[in-house]
Amino acid sequence: MEVFVIGLTGKVGDLLAQELLARGDRVRGLVRREQQRAALAARGIDAVVGDLAAIGADALATAIGGADAIVFAAGSNGGSAAVTKAIDEDGVATAIEAARRAGGQPPRPASAPASSQPAQPASPPAGSPRLALVSVLPESWRERDNGDEVEFYFAAKKRAEVALTRSVLDWLILRPSLLVDDPPTGTVALGPAELHDQIPRADVAATLAALLHEPRISRQILELNCGSTPIPAAVAANVRG
Repeated sequence: MEVFVIGLTGKVGDLLAQELLARGDRVRGLVRREQQRAALAARGIDAVVGDLAAIGADALATAIGGADAIVFAAGSNGGSAAVTKAIDEDGVATAIEAARRAGGQPPRPASAPASSQPAQPASPPAGSPRLALVSVLPESWRERDNGDEVEFYFAAKKRAEVALTRSVLDWLILRPSLLVDDPPTGTVALGPAELHDQIPRADVAATLAALLHEPRISRQILELNCGSTPIPAAVAANVRG
């Protein structure tokens, strides 16, 4: 499998790349600086230098090329509203359109917002790459007084999810709970609705890699938390039919 990762140098993106390489997959992606590209090349990862906030759909589609799957693991982490919109909302919209074009679909009219996509076809168009979005649990930090910037971040994440679910693509949305840098456990709770706690980033990456290798999980939103089920079994339990 060939996977193109947007957010390749982030913590989850980097761990995901390690998981995929260990499975024998080819990993490519988008990075912001030439130094990052060179460091990744030494690990056997091909990267294209570009700014997610500025790159166009055509350029990103060219970078994606013939990848089997795209993972959007980039995030602003709740910074300024302008940066959040550019990365967490508009960046996803660009990735959706780039995935369409990489799969041979005609460009959307410039006047058509991403969220206005008509009803999905019964199955994704042949040849289109799968797009997996790493999002956020809606319940995250609800017990806190988050402030306007963080609330805007959650709203942008939601709008990005809506745009993806209304696309023609084979998509997957993964909503992990609070991310921590603890050692991986290899066990999780994964399903359409999960409680919010915290989960090691390494377990998120391992779960995402397993999901990418399960084509029967398609057009689903799954929430991810710490739990007691081994990751392969948790993924298998979410196969429909």
